[in-house]
Amino acid sequence: MEQKLQYIVDKIGELNIQINEKQTEQFFRYYKLLVEWNGFMNLTGITDFEEVVCKHFVDSLSIISTKDMSTVDNLIDIGTGAGFPGLPLKIAFPNVNVTLLDSLNKRIQFLNHVIEETGLTDIETIHGRAEDFAKKKEYRECFDLCVSRAVANLATLSEYCLPFVKVEGEFISYKSGDSDEEIRDAEFAVKVLGGKITDVDKFQLPGTDMGRSLVKIKK
Repeated sequence: MEQKLQYIVDKIGELNIQINEKQTEQFFRYYKLLVEWNGFMNLTGITDFEEVVCKHFVDSLSIISTKDMSTVDNLIDIGTGAGFPGLPLKIAFPNVNVTLLDSLNKRIQFLNHVIEETGLTDIETIHGRAEDFAKKKEYRECFDLCVSRAVANLATLSEYCLPFVKVEGEFISYKSGDSDEEIRDAEFAVKVLGGKITDVDKFQLPGTDMGRSLVKIKK
């Protein structure tokens, strides 16, 4: 177990993020619960410990290459699924208020269990559809940052995500390395929604063969 805890510290450290003992244990507990619950519901196709650390935890936190998280008071993760990227961001940056939204109640139950077991605070889950909650005044244009690692194309995602973002806030979409065409095709939709693509940060995820593009959209 000590080796596994050290592996988490080392891999997250490659992003220049230092985590303490409590945070390391929260990540490990999250991993254990992910695998346990994956036995009776479909949360992830990746269950190998090192792969979860690299392809879920480190991937979620890779946003720091393009976003200073100390400037973020609150964020919402749309279509969070098993909690990526919102839950790892909450563990690594505990001062950020986090909202996790997903349309499947079973996944929300899993997330609530992880939150309880890891002792996280200032984090809420919402069961529902993004298009419904974006109309509610307590969520509309209320967030510094919206993130999504969902698989929908960028034009559709922007339609779901940008309504949650404050003016001058940002939506950052986690995309695969080869999404240039999708990004170009989304430019018009983004503009109509009051956003502007300001940067596309491309890199290879440390310790994997995965290419990643982080698309920054300012409102």
